[in-house]
Amino acid sequence: MSGRRSLSVAQARRLALRAQGLDRARPTGRVDRRHVRRVVDQLGLIQIDSVNVMARTQYVTLFSRLGPYDADLLDRVAYEDHHAFEYWAHVASVVAARFQPHLRWRMRDDHAWGSLARVGVEHPDLVAALEQEILRNGPLSAGELDEGNRRTGPWWGWGDTKRALEHLFWAGRVGALRRGNFERVYCAPDHAVPREVLEHPDPDPEESHRVLLRHAARIHGVGTARDLADVWRQPIRLARRVLDDLVAEGSLEAVEVEGWKDPAYLSPEVTLPRRTEACALISPFDSAMWERDRIERLFDFHYRIEIYVPKPKRIHGYYVLPFLLGDTYVARVDLKADRAGRRLLVQSAHAEHDLDARGTDQVEVAERLHAELVTMAGWLGLDDVHVVGPGDLAPALSAVTGD
Repeated sequence: MSGRRSLSVAQARRLALRAQGLDRARPTGRVDRRHVRRVVDQLGLIQIDSVNVMARTQYVTLFSRLGPYDADLLDRVAYEDHHAFEYWAHVASVVAARFQPHLRWRMRDDHAWGSLARVGVEHPDLVAALEQEILRNGPLSAGELDEGNRRTGPWWGWGDTKRALEHLFWAGRVGALRRGNFERVYCAPDHAVPREVLEHPDPDPEESHRVLLRHAARIHGVGTARDLADVWRQPIRLARRVLDDLVAEGSLEAVEVEGWKDPAYLSPEVTLPRRTEACALISPFDSAMWERDRIERLFDFHYRIEIYVPKPKRIHGYYVLPFLLGDTYVARVDLKADRAGRRLLVQSAHAEHDLDARGTDQVEVAERLHAELVTMAGWLGLDDVHVVGPGDLAPALSAVTGD
């Protein structure tokens, strides 16, 4: 016997949903900047992505927790208020500004993509010229920099320019903002991150890893070393060592979770709710869905993104959102915003195979899902929800929508 406290999978699920802010009722009044800042502060980082078949993931992540809101609020909080900044954290993410000092160890490391790491060595004149141009005349896009300086500076074409800019961005030597069409523009660091944050002394890298892992445990509730290291993409061997130190000092608790092969780490900042009454569509890039193996262990829910799968080989669809009801995932829907027709299209709808065991049935799932889809359609400025594709849940959902 290890002597560690043991948690059931049901308890671990509820902890995870509490940690993600998905266990509580959404605001009933008007959602404003304060609500958005609260979600940014709780999650710490929100993955961003350019896929816009329904809505970009960063906006859906907030919708799942806040309900209908002005999506521009996230851009204002991040790119105008500078309460958050864009950086490679989990992947491309909007990150709460307070974490910038604790990501400097990454900024000093070579980029994970070899071509970006090499550009600083192979084309130092290009990198220096781009940095000077941005600091003097930014914000500027990669296209503007490439086009405006192709004949006068040490530019070698779009590919090299873009790689050099991403090298500078990774190193924290330039920051990034977004224009209205989601175009990334590069700027001086203090245009993206508050000056007082930039002037914060460099933390010891060991302390930064401790901060990041404590936060990873805070937004997961409970997780294995691999689960927690994945949040900020920290080296797993280092993470295991630091987690043991955090347990020894009492910042985290080592526990066992029913059915998990590896030991887990519990955040004392997350309280265990008696029950969870969640009802939300979840983006596949939401931090609640990170580390797919963890999602299977927690929810018995197998999910794979099929965007890059050839259409004939897709099982569930192109952009599939899991539907969370109570403390389980009960269905998944492939959604597309038909903006010209002002319709939210359900291109497929599938129920999970064991709804009875999950304490519900297809009719209840269809009714709750339809209500959420109607709310989402209104948020997107669409008039109707239409079921236009296959799936075992499609008939029940069609009966509710009247299709």
